[in-house]
Amino acid sequence: MSDDEFKTIGEMMPITNAEFHAIRDLVYDRFGITLSDQKKNLVVGRLQKILRERHYTTFKQYYDVLIADKTDKLISQLANQITTNHTFFFREPDHFDFFRSTILPEMTQRHKQKGDDDLRIWCAAASSGEEPYTILISMMEHFGHDYKNWNAGLLATDISEKALVAAKKGVYEPHRLQGVPDAIVKKYFRRVGDMFEVVDALKKEVTIRRFNLMNKTLPFKKPFDCIWCRNVMIYFDAETKIELVNRMYKQCVKGAYLLIGHSETLGRDQTPWVYIKPAVYQKQE
Repeated sequence: MSDDEFKTIGEMMPITNAEFHAIRDLVYDRFGITLSDQKKNLVVGRLQKILRERHYTTFKQYYDVLIADKTDKLISQLANQITTNHTFFFREPDHFDFFRSTILPEMTQRHKQKGDDDLRIWCAAASSGEEPYTILISMMEHFGHDYKNWNAGLLATDISEKALVAAKKGVYEPHRLQGVPDAIVKKYFRRVGDMFEVVDALKKEVTIRRFNLMNKTLPFKKPFDCIWCRNVMIYFDAETKIELVNRMYKQCVKGAYLLIGHSETLGRDQTPWVYIKPAVYQKQE
């Protein structure tokens, strides 16, 4: 939340409990995001600009228009405002170490035994692109020149259209690459003024799509070898989280891995995923 959103209550648009609860329930139904009563000021801070731009005088007016909208554009705008897209390259590096040392060797061995080259990876909370590009960099570094012999790449999805536009551009401020080795930066990025842009060879390996994780069915033709779903389920209640990871379980091959955020946990008696190490689970049946 930016500093200008933390204005005094007197400068913020008023919202009734009924209006907040209506918007809160809509956000939960559409995106699975739980907003407690303590989030009321945050919601006002993030949405009041939209109301003022559209000359709405109450949050009820805004809610009524949201409900009536058939284009999905306003709902997408709501998702952009409510969700927080804070990420950077090689965030939570333990996952990328395990991905290179364990997941990728197991994946490739499994596919060699089957006689196919189709590696299937889904980054389910892609945000502005740092995570899917980091996954790809890890794959390319692991395979080296052999990467071209695999049908690799990955699917990157997010609910926020704004975040996905940024992911497709692939242009980042220097602090997003803080801690990334210079050799990796030189190999996979080009300098554009004061910014860094992902090279085209990396961009073309990512399929970027808008997708709502609350969809009751996952419309993918083939199962995945690995799903990254990190730092999004912190917004979900326990029931929503378990329903989601169980849907993902059905969409994976035996031996597939699920990686979640290090601040997230799964109840081991509520899901068939098998705990491997902190924030890493596997489908073993």
